[in-house]
Amino acid sequence: MENEKGASSSTFKMGNSAQERSLPYVPDCYAVPPSYEPRDALDSKSESVPTIDISRLKGSDDERRGVIQEIRLACQSFGFFQIVNHGIDQSILDDALAVAKGFFELPAKEKNKFMSNDVYAPVRYTTSLKDGLDKTQFWRIFLKHYAHPLHRWIHLWPQNPPEYRERIGKFCEEVRILSLEIMGAITESLGLGRDYLSSRMDENGMQVMAVNCYPPCPDPKTALGLPPHSDYSCITILLQNLTGLEIFDLTAHDGSGRWVHVPEVKGVLKVHIGDHVEVLSNGLYKSVIHKVTLNEEKTRISLASLHSLGMDDKMSVPCQLVNDENPVRYRESSFNDFLGFLVKNDISQGDRFIDTLRIKD
Repeated sequence: MENEKGASSSTFKMGNSAQERSLPYVPDCYAVPPSYEPRDALDSKSESVPTIDISRLKGSDDERRGVIQEIRLACQSFGFFQIVNHGIDQSILDDALAVAKGFFELPAKEKNKFMSNDVYAPVRYTTSLKDGLDKTQFWRIFLKHYAHPLHRWIHLWPQNPPEYRERIGKFCEEVRILSLEIMGAITESLGLGRDYLSSRMDENGMQVMAVNCYPPCPDPKTALGLPPHSDYSCITILLQNLTGLEIFDLTAHDGSGRWVHVPEVKGVLKVHIGDHVEVLSNGLYKSVIHKVTLNEEKTRISLASLHSLGMDDKMSVPCQLVNDENPVRYRESSFNDFLGFLVKNDISQGDRFIDTLRIKD
């Protein structure tokens, strides 16, 4: 056991990972490096994380303006907010979480049908960011698959559990409608109008589902489910069954920042601002840095729906947000560019896609 505990990350490849085998200890290659410190999080109450009643977007003009302002402030300060009264029935959320959990409880032979470390694959099951190549491993198992247009991809999804395609498909459809509404509010908050990206995201946009499982970890203080990172997407809409998400508040401690624990409230969805909205806003809005902590006793399931422009459709800074005092601060990029970055870089060591897009003064 001691030899295996000190083994390299290549020892724990897909299908043989410590989290899949429920090892009673955390191998050394899962130990979080000092660069991820400080590990402490502020035990926040719900009101310390922005929570927005999204139904008011469909209210009076004054109500909509109020919500747009709340979104603007949340995007500027946190790059993150929670939404309530989003219109998705609780049964759809519960069914999606339940069938996702059911997938991870299947025999290994069934799950391994989708095993792949090809980041370009439209459906892949794996246990690490880059199987066997990550310097640090993470206590996570996940299934990723494309979800828009649904008819193009759903036949590639798991057929087991039998309800998987129906329940996850329904969740994807509902969340995608919501994502268009939120993106319209975000572009409106930037003074670009609610329809600035609507056709590009509605007709040809990408939706990628990350179905995540974080099994109980024998030493949650040693390992992480995911390292600090930001999403490449325009926005990510997240559903989870347990706490574990932490976001980095850049404004805390006079700008030095601090990790904030995001509480779990049933039915509440989380919205992450991604790298491509940071580009769209020319830096006015920041993509949120976040990580996933672990639980010693319970399995955490999360469904992350990532929404962006089409595979090769490049996000760039709008001319409306550029002047002599505010020059273009970011290079244009696409989802395909991000996949190329993922192949060549190690997110587990802190490499960030957005850093490659910033234009240095």
